[in-house]
Amino acid sequence: MIPTDYHLHTTFSCDGKSSMVEMCQAAMLGEFREIGFTEHYDLNPVDDCYDWLKADAWYAEIERCRRLFEGQLTIRAGVEFSEPHIYLQGVQTLLSRLPFDYVIGSLHYVGAELIFSQEYYRLRTADQAFQDYFTELEQMTRIGDFDVLGHLDIPALTAKLIYGEYDPCRYEAIIRAVLRNCIERCIVLEVNSQGLRKPTHLLVPGEEILRWYVEMGGDTISLGSDAHTSDQMGMHLEAAVQTAREAGLKTLTCFEQRQRRQIPLPETA
Repeated sequence: MIPTDYHLHTTFSCDGKSSMVEMCQAAMLGEFREIGFTEHYDLNPVDDCYDWLKADAWYAEIERCRRLFEGQLTIRAGVEFSEPHIYLQGVQTLLSRLPFDYVIGSLHYVGAELIFSQEYYRLRTADQAFQDYFTELEQMTRIGDFDVLGHLDIPALTAKLIYGEYDPCRYEAIIRAVLRNCIERCIVLEVNSQGLRKPTHLLVPGEEILRWYVEMGGDTISLGSDAHTSDQMGMHLEAAVQTAREAGLKTLTCFEQRQRRQIPLPETA
């Protein structure tokens, strides 16, 4: 049994397709003990989801679901901030309004360019695309205020289709700089399974990066399916746990009002 899924999007995100109740019902079917809703909060004016989140209504629905599933499911209030190092004031303003349990920091833009757009890659060589991304990510992990680093090398899910390959060892130095920032600033590394349901079939990050993380002193992770529909909830997290254990990791981090506690990574079949 996988105990947590800490990266979930509902219809309170502009690209979410399932309600919060539907996600909770899926979590119950999957025998999860604890989940976290992490709607997108995007403050880049060019983003299609700019300022989409209606935070008060979202939190009211979390409270309603907590009552509905009381004693059966622990529900955490999270948020996924894009570019938290650039929009520091916006981060602080939202965090001051509601009692969030944790914050995922994610990098979706390099400058004005969306990393999920094929145009970002067509204008660059593979090395340029990844170096630009990881360089920005190093700045984000050095400056931003957040608890969990979301999907560290997510450009691989698009780039591998364009370039035909992805080898993190080519970018080891800058990736290690990102990992060092996470360790020194107590930012938990997320292992995100969404890529295992995509054509590239990649865990982000994969075993190689997780081994570097352990070698450098990293000792805990967060798990996230990055589900945008209830049928994706918890998908492939067993594989994520297995890979993390093979890399030498032993614990998961759980959050409550931005305080953390560690629990053992479960055994997998």
